[in-house]
Amino acid sequence: MTDNGSFDDIRPYHDDEVSAVLARILQSHELRRTLARWRFPRLSRLAPWATDWLVSRHLQRQLSGLKTVAEVQQVVAAYMQRMMATTVTALTVSGLEQLAADKSYLFISNHRDIALDPAFVNMALYAHGQQTVRIAIGDNLLTKDYVTDLMRVNKSFIVKRSASSPREKLKASKQLSAFIQHSLQQEHSHVWLAQREGRAKDGNDCTNAAIISMLSLNRPKTQDFADYIRELNIVPVAISYEWDPCDVAKTRELYSLQQTGEYRKQVHEDIASIASGIAGFKGRVHLAFGAPLAADYANAEAVAAEIDRQIWQNYHLFPSNVLAYRQYTGNADESVANVTVTDIAAQSEKFTQRLQSIAEEQRAIFLAMYANPALNKVGKTPCGCAVQSENSPE
Repeated sequence: MTDNGSFDDIRPYHDDEVSAVLARILQSHELRRTLARWRFPRLSRLAPWATDWLVSRHLQRQLSGLKTVAEVQQVVAAYMQRMMATTVTALTVSGLEQLAADKSYLFISNHRDIALDPAFVNMALYAHGQQTVRIAIGDNLLTKDYVTDLMRVNKSFIVKRSASSPREKLKASKQLSAFIQHSLQQEHSHVWLAQREGRAKDGNDCTNAAIISMLSLNRPKTQDFADYIRELNIVPVAISYEWDPCDVAKTRELYSLQQTGEYRKQVHEDIASIASGIAGFKGRVHLAFGAPLAADYANAEAVAAEIDRQIWQNYHLFPSNVLAYRQYTGNADESVANVTVTDIAAQSEKFTQRLQSIAEEQRAIFLAMYANPALNKVGKTPCGCAVQSENSPE
């Protein structure tokens, strides 16, 4: 499959589409109203006409005149820098020296935050002189036209999770597989993909082998599976947050699933999660880029297992992880303490306060969320990763 229009319904926008897309975004009253409620919560209730005007003026200043995706991403980068100034105390990166500057990579990462996971990968790559990634995003998140435009003009491509029949799902998967290979090999673009559908809200990072099977759908029948996987240049990425801004909401959701077997999302709840993740305090963040997959993998399960191994071993534990591990397991395992920073005692009070803000019956879930990366790291995997526990996908 070549880029002859076959990908038009899922691909990111091209430079020659940017002006029209931004004009459409600037006309969105719903976007202006949403931004006004977030930026001026009290004033937007008392004088909505005033906040609409203020937001409209600001958007016009920021977006008018932009003509390329790169220019749009410069604006996004400026917002990221402002966000980091108040919600991130340090962003550290490891492993980028393993990557060649002249190759395109398929970055497959664990998934904690809907928007920030790929955004932090972009920041790390950009600072290292690399191009930014094309980002996979499920169509279930694109509940509003302006959200779709904002995502696609920022190099996102659409994963059609809403396909219903088996035939439609297979067709969508084949198109997605072809697009990812085309991006990597014909357009020489990096691609970012989460290791599973939906965030690992319980902190247990497991690669769904079905993701790897999807990637291989575009493999020529005459090509060996291992050779095809090597050509994709898959790089596992472990993203670690000291504090998860959405940990309370995730805990409530998991508790509801545990107690009733279901969790009913509010309308546009995922959009609210994106806002909470961006605005909430994260403390330290670490990105660990692994080694490109180059072995003779026999099947999708073997590839998924190697991605898991690298993510678990490269995951940077913070005091929050170690403290949760000790309380959750009752084990002061020194092998866990030795792989983290030295300020566990200094963070103990903050962790205790955060834990006590959780309803008592939900605290085990909260502890597991932070403890599971440590359990994986020391080889005490909390559950078999071949069985994907779905925590209501984004």
